[in-house]
Amino acid sequence: MRPLRSLPLALLLLAVLAGAAAALPVPQIQIGVTETAEGGSLNTALQIMLGLTVLSLAPAILILMTSFTRIVVVLGFLRNAMGTQQMPPNQLIIGLSLFLTVAVMTPVFQQVHSQALAPYMAQEIDDREALDRGVKPLKAFMLTHTQDRDLELFLRVGDQEVPESRLETPLMTVVPAFVISELKRAFQIGFVLYVPFLIIDMVVASILMSMGMMMLPPVMISLPFKVLLFVLVDGWNLVVRSLMGSFS
Repeated sequence: MRPLRSLPLALLLLAVLAGAAAALPVPQIQIGVTETAEGGSLNTALQIMLGLTVLSLAPAILILMTSFTRIVVVLGFLRNAMGTQQMPPNQLIIGLSLFLTVAVMTPVFQQVHSQALAPYMAQEIDDREALDRGVKPLKAFMLTHTQDRDLELFLRVGDQEVPESRLETPLMTVVPAFVISELKRAFQIGFVLYVPFLIIDMVVASILMSMGMMMLPPVMISLPFKVLLFVLVDGWNLVVRSLMGSFS
């Protein structure tokens, strides 16, 4: 019987709440496109959208149009050749690759700043001209490290004529050609890095087999020797120096 007795009270409470809700003003939200009397607000909105678009594409630009690809692939090959599993970790390899990329690309970034960004901030040039000026140093860097056969491949795929000057090649053709050229060089360097560690693995495996220790994994024995060899020859210095020198 108690639920029946509490029913009128509940109905009275709901009626009071409904009346209070009806008395409260409800805000109205409208979404639409209206005309503006000033062009500055529209220009600012477009600049914000353009800035957000550039920020969203920044990782792809960093990976595909700089020296990051070659550096991170070579460091990954080095870790696999040593057989140290997750040492150094991925975060450390990517962080080191980023700082090495900044060191390699500093002259290019300075050209972009002096030729495009600084005049644009000083309102000496418009957006389109700033973009054209900023792309030229990056394109020149990519073309320097792009092989002719890779460039011809994407020109043929895009059904484009060979330009009179390499600098006249469209950016959408230069970027994929540059990437596969960087991957080829990175794999070549990775092969060279694999050779000394592969020799150590073969020697250790042969010794263990001659001693009858076929059940003992050779990696357990060869790993300390590979780490010791890498430390004795100052391997990180040699690898980083070779990577930096490959872009000069």
